[in-house]
Amino acid sequence: GKIGGAAQKRLANGGVLHHATLSYDIDGQMMTEVLRIGREKLSDKGTTSAAKRVDPLRSQTGLERAEIIERFKDTFRSLTSAEEGGITPDEYADAQALVESKFSTDAWLHRVP
Repeated sequence: GKIGGAAQKRLANGGVLHHATLSYDIDGQMMTEVLRIGREKLSDKGTTSAAKRVDPLRSQTGLERAEIIERFKDTFRSLTSAEEGGITPDEYADAQALVESKFSTDAWLHRVP
């Protein structure tokens, strides 16, 4: 079953917006009621129901969410030599300033790329 999805959008300025999601637990029936999933998309995948395509991490592993997160972090660290870090008060302040000056504005919130 599908545990997540990803999408990309190439922007006019040459940038690429990439996003991905992983599902820990989901109500497949509710998902089909909320999302509009076209018949073409389902038929391309050879599936009759979007809910049947979804099989989140919880049902596949039986692990609690915190344990899955730790395993992802451990795997990432082992593959990249990354180290645990933190966010400084100055970084939080800079982020808050961006929220106030850009990301909470109507121009940003109602922008359609």
